[in-house]
Amino acid sequence: MTKKNILIATGGTGGHVFPAYSLASYLINNNYNVKITTDERGLVYLKNNNNLQILKIPSSPLVKKNILQLSYSLFTIFYSLIKSFLYLIFNRPYLIFGMGGYSSLPICIAAIILRIKFVIYENNLIIGKANKYLLPFAKKLFVSHKELEGVQKKYNKKILEIGNIIREEIINSQIFIQENDELDKIGILVLGGSQGARVFAEELPAIFKKLKNSLPSIKIYQQCQKNQNEQLSNFYKNAGIDYEIFSFSEKIINYYTKVNLVISRSGASVLGELINMNKPFILIPLPTAADDHQHKNAEFYQKKGYGFLLREKDIKEKLHDLIKSIYKDKSILKSIISKQRKYSDKNVFKNLNIEIEKIINEKN
Repeated sequence: MTKKNILIATGGTGGHVFPAYSLASYLINNNYNVKITTDERGLVYLKNNNNLQILKIPSSPLVKKNILQLSYSLFTIFYSLIKSFLYLIFNRPYLIFGMGGYSSLPICIAAIILRIKFVIYENNLIIGKANKYLLPFAKKLFVSHKELEGVQKKYNKKILEIGNIIREEIINSQIFIQENDELDKIGILVLGGSQGARVFAEELPAIFKKLKNSLPSIKIYQQCQKNQNEQLSNFYKNAGIDYEIFSFSEKIINYYTKVNLVISRSGASVLGELINMNKPFILIPLPTAADDHQHKNAEFYQKKGYGFLLREKDIKEKLHDLIKSIYKDKSILKSIISKQRKYSDKNVFKNLNIEIEKIINEKN
């Protein structure tokens, strides 16, 4: 049987790239021929995946700070559009899958001009700017949650809730806390997003040191920027805190299995992984995230009872007491885990496969 060509156009951040990689892996295993387009940033997360066909397309937001930056960004955008247009002329896919982010725009705009079918995916709770621009021309808008905000009513018929696109190994994992005594061992995982969070390395260690004096058997697993490794290691050694420091890791599931609480930014991709792994969390949204979408995500998951929301400005004043209260009352973690177990994205790829086949086979 001839393999059908699908092109996945993804943004450059981990929140866009990781779902794109998961989708590509699934489609490849189901007899599709898949290629991914991304920019220089996205290549960082995909460079070790030799089984993927990757096309780099330069990208840039529209920068208006000064005439030089504006000129450069306009040139980059124009060049990326031309490169996308030429690529699609000679490599016309059956379908393009836009994952959001400004680096997914050139391919999708070229698809509009060439009348190539495309769909878009939004895993946040408020639609991103790129997807908002593309929605009028897209065949479908696949979403993680139907509560998505920012979509005009006239496009509601295009929305289809399919769940979180995350790694199959996480969807298939059944790792959760079962025994009461496992909650006596405090394992905390700190995640700063795909770029690492500098503020977590600066402010959290002192809080963990204070916790060590009131809570027993604490171990910290902390993601950070590479230039912070030595600083953090020295602090935890001197404080007598058991720890493990790491930078970006493709095997994050190995850390999920070791902890019973996660402190994290609130990008949609990591949140999908955490609830499927049944890991309670404290979310500290990135204050500068576009349209404050990380706070919107965190607020949504807190209302579901899956974890807690804390503003970055409140870390020093409130985080210590929050963590202490969580471990003093074991029913808190048990309640969160119980609610998370009722949620699953196990059907996300099956749902996608059905819809993709429908769109590919329908007449224009």
